[in-house]
Amino acid sequence: MTDFPGAPDPRAPRQGLRVLAAMSGGVDSAVAAARAVEAGHDVTGVHLALSANPQSFRTGARGCCTIEDSRDARRAADVIGIPFYCWDLAERFREDVVEDFIAEYEAGRTPNPCLRCNEKIKFAALLDKALALGFDAVCTGHYATVVLKDDGSRELHRASDMAKDQSYVLGVLDEQQLAHAMFPLGDTLTTKDEIRAEAERRGLAVAKKPDSHDICFIADGDTQGFLAKHLGTAEGDIVDESGATIGTHEGAYGFTIGQRKGLRIGHPAPDGKPRYVLDISPVNNTVTVGPVEALDVTALTAIKPRWCGTAPEGPGTYTAQLRAHGGETEVTAELCGDELRVTFTEPVRGVAPGQAIVLYDGTRVVGSATIATTVRRTAAQPAHSA
Repeated sequence: MTDFPGAPDPRAPRQGLRVLAAMSGGVDSAVAAARAVEAGHDVTGVHLALSANPQSFRTGARGCCTIEDSRDARRAADVIGIPFYCWDLAERFREDVVEDFIAEYEAGRTPNPCLRCNEKIKFAALLDKALALGFDAVCTGHYATVVLKDDGSRELHRASDMAKDQSYVLGVLDEQQLAHAMFPLGDTLTTKDEIRAEAERRGLAVAKKPDSHDICFIADGDTQGFLAKHLGTAEGDIVDESGATIGTHEGAYGFTIGQRKGLRIGHPAPDGKPRYVLDISPVNNTVTVGPVEALDVTALTAIKPRWCGTAPEGPGTYTAQLRAHGGETEVTAELCGDELRVTFTEPVRGVAPGQAIVLYDGTRVVGSATIATTVRRTAAQPAHSA
């Protein structure tokens, strides 16, 4: 909708903060909205229509942002007793998330669309519109914690329950955005079963709805098929570390660094060990494969840093997370101009250009950046350049 209805009435008496609750149609965002109401805030629910053609329903836990989800969100808002609106951000989502996803794969990189959606949609387009309409904060069902410091600044921290922590995909938020972000689920030690039980106690029909998985705009989970539809097929060579051709492919975009399965190489390696994707070169449309040891990365450079507060000065020791459900690894990092240079205490595997690296100081999120190049233990040159 171009007029974005649902602005709070400035003449109405204030009750807590005026909060816009982003309701996906899932259990987490519904419980988050209910908790915001319970905390005394004046809450309005909004569902983001992100698909230009949301005619199909989700299948089990695949996909989201469908007509089914918008109806589930509306029913939840009715039970909670808050106003509800559906805002059309499909064009913005297509430009900033879907087209970016396709372009990154075409360039041989591995993007994280959930992180991009948080940066460009939920805490840029949505937050900007919310503030313009007179809301004080945007509430989501993410598992993370915003800490208010004595000097009035805010920090982003991991959720109290590390098993559900989602701070990695929120590492793109700056301090100004954190000042208007609310995550009611992040500071409670509750299991997902307990969240579902709470939803059931509140009478929310989404209590037993499965969580969405995979990429929301690829509901069938076939990423390679989605990319082939948009990029077409382009036959190229699969080569080993010596450059010898050992197979062919129909599009380098169909591979990711560290991939083992689906390589379709007709014969085994001389040593009989599995081979993994080491490099993807869109320039000559080749995919390089080799032994797992060749995936060991000792250092990387990252671009487009975003800081959850003041940018760090000089070299520092941090822990880093390299994927949404990955563990932490110790690093030293230094910002050199607009480039973040990171060295790993111990080599790590499966690091791909295009992924985000998020730095932590204890539980505090320092910031994030997009991996541009990697340096491997077995190679003098970077594994790939953006």
